[in-house]
Amino acid sequence: MTEEINRPRRHFVGIATLAVAAVQLGMTSIAQAHSASQVRIPATAPGTSTSFASLKQIHAGVLNVGYAELGAGEAPAVILLHGWPYDIHTYFDVAPLLAAAGYRVIVPYLRGYGTTRFLSPDTPRNGQQSAIAADIVALMDALGIEKAIIAGCDWGARTANIIAALWPERCKALVSVSGYLIGSREANKMPLPPGAEHAWWYQFYFATERGRAGYERNRKEFARLIWQLASPKWSFDDATFNRSAAAFENPDHVDITIHNYRWRISLADGERKYDVLEERLAKFPLIGVPTITLEGDANGAPHPEPGAYAKKFPGKYEHRLITGGIGHNLPQEAPQAFAQAVVDVDRF
Repeated sequence: MTEEINRPRRHFVGIATLAVAAVQLGMTSIAQAHSASQVRIPATAPGTSTSFASLKQIHAGVLNVGYAELGAGEAPAVILLHGWPYDIHTYFDVAPLLAAAGYRVIVPYLRGYGTTRFLSPDTPRNGQQSAIAADIVALMDALGIEKAIIAGCDWGARTANIIAALWPERCKALVSVSGYLIGSREANKMPLPPGAEHAWWYQFYFATERGRAGYERNRKEFARLIWQLASPKWSFDDATFNRSAAAFENPDHVDITIHNYRWRISLADGERKYDVLEERLAKFPLIGVPTITLEGDANGAPHPEPGAYAKKFPGKYEHRLITGGIGHNLPQEAPQAFAQAVVDVDRF
C-alpha cells in the first residue's frame, strides 16, 4: 500500500515492541537517543519484522520515488540503500532498530524497483553508477534532508560511496558493505584471472540479447539463484524471497539491470550529462567522511579484500568482519550488526 508524502507516517508491524526496547536503554527523547556512544542496538533475529506497513511516494529529479520512512521527521536522517537483486526489505529489520534509536530512516526503491517510476517515458532507462547516486541526492533535496548518514550494500553501497566521494557535504557518515565499490569503465576493460571472471558470469550473460531475454522471462528464478550463490549459508524462506521479488515486476527493472552491467564493460553508453561525474569517479576519489565498512564471513559474491581499499578512507575509519555464516545481503542476514555500525559511525 502506498501513501502520499503528506499522509501520516506509519511504522513497521511490531515497531512498538522495539520502541519499548529503546526505552529500556534509557532513550526517552530524540536528544537522549542520539547520544550514539551510549546506544546499544538490542539483539534482533533476522526476520523479526515481516514487511513495511506502508510506503510513500515523492517526485525527486527524474523519478517518482517509492520509499519507506520510520522515525520522527526532525530526527537525524539515515538513508538505507539496497542492491541487485534485492529491494527495500533488505532493511526491514534494520530500519525499526534505527528508528527506535532516534533516527529518521528513509529506505527508497532504486530506479527500476518496486513503486519507483520515471516521470517521463522519454528518460533513458540508464543504470550507470552516477545516475543512481544523483537520484538519491535528488531524493534528499525533495525530502528536505541536507545531510544524512548513508548506508548500503551491493549497488546501494556503491551509490553511498559515490555520494560520500562527490557530495561529502551531504553525507554525515558512511556504512558500506564490501567497502570501496566505485567503478571505472576504463579499469573494467582489464581482464581478471579466470576464477574472478567466472564469478562475474551473469555480467557476460547480460551482455547478450539471449541474456536479456532470459532475465526478462526468469527474473525471479534468476534472483533466487543469485541470493543462494551470494549468501550460501543464509536459509531464507519463500515468504522472505517473495516479498523482495515483487519489486522486480517494475516495468523498468530489466532495462535498468541490463544497462547497468553492459555500461560497466563499455557495451552501452551512459548519458552525457553524467560525463563530468564519471570522469571524477574514474580517478577513484578518496572518501574522507567517517566510515565503517562491513564484510560477511560467507560472502559468495565478487568482492574486494578489505586490505585493498582501506587507504581509500583516510578519515575516521573502521572495518568489521561479521561472522556466523553471513553472506552478501548483510543487513538482512545480520540486522543488529548493521544497525550498530550506523549508530557507531555517527559517534566517530
